[in-house]
Amino acid sequence: MAVFTEVSFDEAADFLLSLGLGELQEFEGCAGGIENTNYFADTEQGRWVLTLFERLSFEQLPFYLHLMKHLAGRGIPVPDPQASPVLIEGKGKNERLSGGDILHRLKDKPAAVVNRLPGKSELAPTSHHCAEVGAMLARMHLAGRDFEMRQPNLRGLAWWNETVPVVLPFLSDARRALILSELAFQNQLAASSAFKSLPRGPIHADLFRDNVMFEGQGQEARLCGFFDFYFAGCDSWLFDLAVCMNDWCIHLNTGERESGRADAMVAAYHAVRPLSAQERRLLPAMQRAGALRFWISRLWDLHLPRQAAVLKAHDPEHFERVLRQCVERPLPLDLVAIAV
Repeated sequence: MAVFTEVSFDEAADFLLSLGLGELQEFEGCAGGIENTNYFADTEQGRWVLTLFERLSFEQLPFYLHLMKHLAGRGIPVPDPQASPVLIEGKGKNERLSGGDILHRLKDKPAAVVNRLPGKSELAPTSHHCAEVGAMLARMHLAGRDFEMRQPNLRGLAWWNETVPVVLPFLSDARRALILSELAFQNQLAASSAFKSLPRGPIHADLFRDNVMFEGQGQEARLCGFFDFYFAGCDSWLFDLAVCMNDWCIHLNTGERESGRADAMVAAYHAVRPLSAQERRLLPAMQRAGALRFWISRLWDLHLPRQAAVLKAHDPEHFERVLRQCVERPLPLDLVAIAV
């Protein structure tokens, strides 16, 4: 999260009142993340997150917001977008309903308000936390099967192919060689029949440690929310699992895999949505894809930054290390089989 567009207390207060969410009591900008403007807003009716979208358009946003609404309606603990009040206009035969929209406009930008989830992020996860995430991720994938809207993963292979040439001038020869080699590998993989047959549907695509909320301690910790769905799209479910593993199941300082956490996540996911033999074979390649995707995006954010009142770019070298680990020490296929 970040603050690119300044919203005053009075502007936010009027906006929340127009949505019937009560009188604003506390209001502050959120630091962390780099895509949208986010504020925490507390009223006497609840705790909310106000988001102004800086890159996504009015045409793109219905997918994300309605996906969250769909998942919330099926018992997945995700932020629930708040709708404008429904009004009856006209009389008699001319009577019609208006309002009920979950996509709004503020400061001439697309905006949304969602409920603020309880709990806190677990930045030092154990195998228990990873199992909770794996099981809920599988539940989310299954719950999204009947979601009718479709939108591709906008940070998928097509975006990688467009963005790598833009960041290449900023890289050393060794990094240029690695990123071009991996991009070629992923293009070849994407053209294969095995990849094309992977089960697909809506994915979160950015389910890192700071996008999940827990309540409780130790083995009693309970996952109580996924949030930040604004990279979601339709892609392989296996890619979504791999993205999770690349954050939850590694040592952050080295990028090395932590096998206990990885096994726990895969086993818990498989218990809810069984992975096919082909998915298990392709999981190491999908981990490479996930690492490449975030290395590219962090390079882009670092070298082609936008101005923001609260903004700190993430270190791209972290996902370079993760990618090198995935290439040099891939997840053993026998461990994948054992985990499931």
